[in-house]
Amino acid sequence: MGIISLEKADNLYWLGRYSERVFTTLKVFYEFYDKMLDEQEDAYLVYCQRMGIPDVYHSMKAFVQDYLYDRSNPDSVCTSINRAYDNAIVLREEIGTNTLGYIQMALDTMKESKIFAERYLQHQKVLDDLYAFWGCVDDEVEDEENRNIMKTGRYVERLDLGMRLDLEYKELDKCYRKLSSRIRRLRRPYNDARLYQLGQIMARKDKWKEEANQALFCVNTLFEVD
Repeated sequence: MGIISLEKADNLYWLGRYSERVFTTLKVFYEFYDKMLDEQEDAYLVYCQRMGIPDVYHSMKAFVQDYLYDRSNPDSVCTSINRAYDNAIVLREEIGTNTLGYIQMALDTMKESKIFAERYLQHQKVLDDLYAFWGCVDDEVEDEENRNIMKTGRYVERLDLGMRLDLEYKELDKCYRKLSSRIRRLRRPYNDARLYQLGQIMARKDKWKEEANQALFCVNTLFEVD
C-alpha cells in the first residue's frame, strides 16, 4: 500500500461526505415535500432549521427549485453532487474509472431531473447510481486505507444528518458503531478524545438529545487533533 498524501486523504474523506449528503438529503427531501403539499406549505422552514442552513428561499416554490438545483447556493443538492464529482475526478487513480463513472452518472442524472414531471423518477436513479458507487468502492478500490477514509466520511455525514433530522436512536447508534469501527482502522491520526466523548453521549440512548449540540461538535471535529 502506498502513502496517501494529506490532500488526497482530504479528497477521499469529502467524496465520502458529499456523496452521502446527496443520498440522504434526496431521500429525506420528499418527506418534507409531501408535507408541504398536503399540510404545511412552509414546512421547509423546519427542514432548514434542522439542517442548520439559512432560509434564503422565502417560499415553497423557491425552496424546491433552489435547494435542489442552485449551484450558487452552497447548501443545495446540486452543489453537493458537483463537489462529490470534483473530489472524485482528482481521485481517478485511487478509486478507478468505473467507480468515478457512477458519480458522473449521478451528476448527469441530477442535471436532467430539472424537468418537473420526471423529477421523482430521476432522483431515484441518482440514489441507484450512488448505491452502485459504493458497491464499486468495495469491489474496485484496492487500497484499504482509501476505502476506510471514504467510508469514515460517509458515516460522519450520515450521523451528522441523522442527528439533525431526528432519526430514531437505533438508527443513529448503528451509524455510530459503523463510524467508530471504521475510523479505528485508519492509519492517520484522529481525535480519540472526541470519539470517546461521542460514545459516552450515544450510550445515553434516547437522552443523547440533551447533549445534541456537543454530539454534533464531536462528530464534525473528529479530525481536529491537538
